[in-house]
Amino acid sequence: MVEAFVRLLCPECSKDWEEAPTDLPGHRENFSCPECHATRRLAEFMRTERDLDALKQFE
Repeated sequence: MVEAFVRLLCPECSKDWEEAPTDLPGHRENFSCPECHATRRLAEFMRTERDLDALKQFE
């Protein structure tokens, strides 16, 4: 079984990282960057539309 992941990019500090979509809240929920603690909707942290679509599949 292949493990899914989504790529995230902080719009404030430009930190980029990967997370399992099952470890994240819904795409409309608030999310904070682990580096600078900027808080926005999780959808704003997705690097691409493809990452956002992958996240939505696990909601």
